[in-house]
Amino acid sequence: MNEQSFTLFDTAIGVCAVAWSARGLIGVQLPEGNTDATRARMRKRFSEAVERAPDGLAQQAIHGIVALLNGERRNLSDVAIDDSATPEFNARVYRIVRQIPPGQTLTYGEVAERLGDKTLARAVGQAMGQNPCPVVMPCHRVLAASDRNGAKTGGFSAPGGVVTKLKLLTIEGAQPGGPTLFDALPLAAAPRGH
Repeated sequence: MNEQSFTLFDTAIGVCAVAWSARGLIGVQLPEGNTDATRARMRKRFSEAVERAPDGLAQQAIHGIVALLNGERRNLSDVAIDDSATPEFNARVYRIVRQIPPGQTLTYGEVAERLGDKTLARAVGQAMGQNPCPVVMPCHRVLAASDRNGAKTGGFSAPGGVVTKLKLLTIEGAQPGGPTLFDALPLAAAPRGH
């Protein structure tokens, strides 16, 4: 059995967490309602993991996540992810998604085309919903197809859903010089300050 660990850390958007094994990250948790809720979520997701100080691998991931969420252009593709439990199709999707630079996006269909079959767009969306390492595996950079009114965000399974996805894209400067993706939200769903 591969020993698992996790730790919590502060970011510009709240308390996040990472879980890791000797092979790499096995999970990233975006903020829940408060620190205790984030810790509880990690204990539920990784019941065998022990909370401890981060090792070098985890510290590298934390440093990159914190910098990215502070608005630095950070490409986290060098952070090791333990994908030994990841289904083969998802792993193929994630390899493509990890290549999307900060501030840029692809659609589910564009990822499917890079897989060699544009009819796989729905399956790409399902893989994004199963992503265990959001931000490091930047599924927030994958959007639903655009229409004549602009980009459609698609879903986001992390806490806060689409609002969190939009925050991450805004932090990264997606669509610089143009309307932000927040413009597509109804006023009642517009994100509030941190």
